[in-house]
Amino acid sequence: MSSTATLSSKFQISIPKAVREQQHWSAGQEFVFIPKGDGVLLMPVPELDDLAGIARGADRADYRDRKDRF
Repeated sequence: MSSTATLSSKFQISIPKAVREQQHWSAGQEFVFIPKGDGVLLMPVPELDDLAGIARGADRADYRDRKDRF
């Protein structure tokens, strides 16, 4: 999918409808901008509930805690 958008005089960009629908993005959703070379990566900020359980089964060996810091 290739879509384009134009930066407005107020430095705003409208995300094309095809992209919004494919990604299931909605109005009011928060995003983060990550600089990548000459461009930028746009990622939605995950909801806290979406992060629950993502580390389940992770190896806890060699885990560092605040007690390990100077």
